[in-house]
This record gives sequence, structure tokens and C-alpha cells, in this order.
Amino acid sequence: MGDGFFGDLRERLQAEKTELEKTLDSLNDGLRQRLTESVAELSAYDQHTADLGAETFERGKDLGLRDNTEHLLADTNAALELMDRGEYGICQDCGSPIDDERLRAIPSTTMCFECKNAQESVRDEFRRPIEEKVIPFELTEPDTVGFDAEDTWQAVARWGTANTPQDVPGAHDYSDTYINANEDIGVVTPLEALESEGILTTNWDEVYPSPKRRSRGDILEEP
Repeated sequence: MGDGFFGDLRERLQAEKTELEKTLDSLNDGLRQRLTESVAELSAYDQHTADLGAETFERGKDLGLRDNTEHLLADTNAALELMDRGEYGICQDCGSPIDDERLRAIPSTTMCFECKNAQESVRDEFRRPIEEKVIPFELTEPDTVGFDAEDTWQAVARWGTANTPQDVPGAHDYSDTYINANEDIGVVTPLEALESEGILTTNWDEVYPSPKRRSRGDILEEP
């Protein structure tokens, strides 16, 4: 690698640094504005969650973009500092030279492909949901009965949602404000609601209703 190669990469890094700084300033200017000012409201307390949904999503997206821009800018500055110290192009993990192709593709890189790949593999492993280590079956199988997305939503919705009884047709109180709120918790059929030690939690009069008598003493089974 000659001086011309490093000169081209320095120019690219300087240009990228300038662009990232402009992007960061623009994002910070937008985030300095209050959410209520962006929607011309005096307060967000009297607004339904859905009314501010789009604005809240955009605010969260801008925060994510700002974090990513700051990360890219830090990598670019680190690469320029390595250039000034004469250590650019050397892997900061293993000390091996970084391939020219990798430097051309990602001028801000400070690690070789092997070390970066190993680092991200470990990081991705820690990012996996902890539940995957204890779930003994595959939830994508069509015949598998497990704690799926619907069960997850019901478990969370029992603690309250943005809806009120007036928002859901037929709802009488807050326990009716989410889908299938009347389902039994932890069981599929009433028979599964039997607990240990002989304690019955199922209303057997509803499961197996007693027969009704007609006027002449005939017994009529309930449907």
C-alpha cells in the first residue's frame, strides 16, 4: 500500500466525517423540538395514544438514527487518529494487516475480517432471547402448542392497554378491552383446569349442566 492509497482513504474518511457531522446536527436540531410542538398541541396528556403514534414512531426512529450516526462518526474519527499515529491498516485486535479490499469497502474499519466476524458472532449470541435456552420445542411447527404471540399479547394486555371500554364494542369494563379477554388463563379446555390435591377450579355446572325437567316430568338435556 502506497501513499496514494492512504491519501485516497484519508479523503474519503474526511468527506464521510463532514457528512456525518451535518447529519448529526440535523438530527439533534429536530430532537430539540418538543413532541407537542411538532404536532401543534399544548399537551400530550389529553391525546389518545394512537393520535400521537406516528409522531412517537418518528421520534424513536430519529433517536435510533442519531445513535447510529454517532457510532459511525466515532469509528471514522478513530480511523483518522490511527492514520495520524501511523497505525492505520493494522488490526487492533490481532495485529495483522487488514486486506486492501476491506479498507476500500470500509475505510473506517479498525479490525480484520476474521476478528470482526468473531466479535459479532459472540455479540449476536448474547443478543438472542434467553427463553430460547429453555424452550424445548420449535414454535414454528404447525402442530406445536406453546406460548405464542397471541398468548404473549393477552398476558401483557391484562395489565392494561390504551383502549377504554368505550373503544371496544360490547365491552363493559377494562377486562374486556382486549381480544379474547374471556379466555381461561393457562388452560385450553375446562377439564385442564383441575388442580392437584383434589381442588376443583372448574365450574362443572357449566361444563356438564344438570338436566331440566319439563312440565310432565320429562327430562330435557341442555345443549
